[in-house]
Amino acid sequence: MIILKGITVKVDRAFPPMLATAEAFAQSHPGVRIEWEGRALQDFADRPLEQLAKRYDLILLDHPFVGTAAAQKFLLPLDEHLTKYVLATLESESAGASHQSYFYNGHQWALAVDGAAQVAAYRPDLLKGARVQLPRTWEEVRELADVQQGFVTLPLLPVDALICFFSLCANMGEAPFSLDPGKVVTEEIGTLALERLKALAALSLPESLGWNPIAVWERMSTTDEIAYCPLGFGYSNYARPGYRKSVVLFTNIPSHGHGGPAGSTLGGAGLAISAECRDVPAALEYVQWIAGAECQRSLYFQSGGQPANRRAWTDPEVNRMSNGFFESTLPTLQQAYLRPRFHRFVELQTAASHVVSDFLKDKADVNSTLRLLDGLYQKFR
Repeated sequence: MIILKGITVKVDRAFPPMLATAEAFAQSHPGVRIEWEGRALQDFADRPLEQLAKRYDLILLDHPFVGTAAAQKFLLPLDEHLTKYVLATLESESAGASHQSYFYNGHQWALAVDGAAQVAAYRPDLLKGARVQLPRTWEEVRELADVQQGFVTLPLLPVDALICFFSLCANMGEAPFSLDPGKVVTEEIGTLALERLKALAALSLPESLGWNPIAVWERMSTTDEIAYCPLGFGYSNYARPGYRKSVVLFTNIPSHGHGGPAGSTLGGAGLAISAECRDVPAALEYVQWIAGAECQRSLYFQSGGQPANRRAWTDPEVNRMSNGFFESTLPTLQQAYLRPRFHRFVELQTAASHVVSDFLKDKADVNSTLRLLDGLYQKFR
């Protein structure tokens, strides 16, 4: 009996699909058993993976980690084991840059199985009750936020506040880390983004400074306090009827000028194989099966997962069961901003998160915040 151990995130979007696919795989492969364990969502965002790669054969990871994986070689380069046809198919079927995000330094370090970007969400009943329209621009978002405190609320846990800052910059046409190698963004765009973020933070529920997107979706789906959130990693579970008391609908992010829903920060998750995997052939077969269109639009989605394969995102039945979550947010995902993936970027992201959070808490002004961000970039790059 081959036993492979996997580590994933213990949330409904990630843990149940792994258990369901492991069970189905065992039925068709009687000699293989895959045992999944779950870890906290925050660990997924910033916990080093090197030690996990020594304990587990399969690892669900965030794409900013692949630069570290490439430098330290604790993951299996999948392109050396999968055929070009398989990889080309997955690339052609990728929802946005989901597949591409795990390709770094000439190698494919994981296969995208979970697709996400920051999107907007709303309660149509609350908007109707307040006699207001769904906002399409940031100016309209600002007007909507004046309805009452918390009517518009963002997830502003430090790392999510930073991701919102990234998205606001990219939405204004300047992707962070893309211009001067010593600056995160220009002073002009950085100032506009920080000021916009702070203005919305001041009108959000005060508790949101400690919330991740799940906390916002939980509050939106179980109370009537929050009607709209302009930026938060989408969770299709909350759009599914019966998941919570109230259904939350998802849509594209607001636009700056005529730029459309561009610049949302890409999220999602990829499934990687440890370089110390106990049975590489079995792991490879399992990983490519989960990432494939057929599993993604059937078992993976039906067991609570959020696919990364575009054929699932455009599948009529998948959209019917999720109140159109996927077709309604696909334009945002297709134009999402891909964060850098260089070695130590995750360390930079963690440190920068607290810089932006301090700014939102009035512990620093705009100029010093931008200088601190640039200093961290120069240090970790």
